[in-house]
Amino acid sequence: MTISAQLDQVRASIAEAAQHAGRNPASVALLAVSKTFGPRAVIEAADAGQREFGENYVQEVLEKIAAVKASRPDLALVWHFIGPLQSNKTRAIAEQVDWVHSVDRLKIAQRLSDQRPVHLPPLNICLQVNVSGEASKRGVRPDELLALAAAVTGLPRLRLRGLMAIPEPVADPVLQRKPFAQLRQLQQQLGAIGIDTDTLSMGMSADVAAAIAEGATIVRIGTSIFGQRDYAH
Repeated sequence: MTISAQLDQVRASIAEAAQHAGRNPASVALLAVSKTFGPRAVIEAADAGQREFGENYVQEVLEKIAAVKASRPDLALVWHFIGPLQSNKTRAIAEQVDWVHSVDRLKIAQRLSDQRPVHLPPLNICLQVNVSGEASKRGVRPDELLALAAAVTGLPRLRLRGLMAIPEPVADPVLQRKPFAQLRQLQQQLGAIGIDTDTLSMGMSADVAAAIAEGATIVRIGTSIFGQRDYAH
């Protein structure tokens, strides 16, 4: 099946999940996660109407942005960095992408703010929250989120858009909803102290319906659009 056809299927499933949750399908944005797939796959998806793309690795996103721009300068794409970000890699990300979903430390936010070029709009960021409490997962602890968010909102050149989470995978749709509900509640707590945000980046191919039911505004889908990844390359 072509990427275009798979995109149609994913969009239809998002619309169905949104309608089932009593939501407007237009309130859920699709982020196509193109990691490990080359510029040709991105261009094919863009030609099918997709404009927002997510990448996990710094070197890969930089190379892909340059390659797509060189090949198709007519495409105005929005690039989201969704992977772990080390402090020595922040400058290139601050200069090249539109969103960073994985900010979990004030030091990273400060560097992104300092290094965001003044001729570009403020960098959209989400704070990554470790809602499952997994030792292997990155993300700020829920009990430390409010302090981090308050500090980040004071930084220039950044715009705090919301929260992101990658919960521990579970098969049960009921259990899938719990961490997403927790992230939504944390966003409400931010609003209660005057930090208004509009984004919940949560849900991937295996749990997208549960995420949408709990209020996801961006869902990050890769495999269902591009196919299985080959990490050997």
